[in-house]
Amino acid sequence: QLQLVESGGGLVQPGGSLRLSCGASGGTLEEYAIGWFRQAPGKEHEGVSCISSSGGKINYAGSVKGRFTISRDNAKNVVYLQMNDLIREDTAVYYCALLYSPCGAQYYTRDPWGKGTLVTVSS
Repeated sequence: QLQLVESGGGLVQPGGSLRLSCGASGGTLEEYAIGWFRQAPGKEHEGVSCISSSGGKINYAGSVKGRFTISRDNAKNVVYLQMNDLIREDTAVYYCALLYSPCGAQYYTRDPWGKGTLVTVSS
């Protein structure tokens, strides 16, 4: 069974950068559109970015557009989220997930959330 694992989180100062990785075991990601989601303390999960299986379709939430870049390397079975110019409001647990919809303005997953990776933006 395909399982996704997030990594790359950590503590970073405002203005700093991190690159998150979404790896997979038990299968390959190349057939799937993938989404990055996040959950800030006391808030619901929200979509951050998504990428189609080919990488040809990408979408970003307005709050991260211009600062975050999603990409995928199907040969390495990994999807990345490069996060630049981080701000305190980006503090959250970040999750990746298979999408059960096309990557677009709205997208969703039906899979249970994994462990995620914690990103803390603080001075």
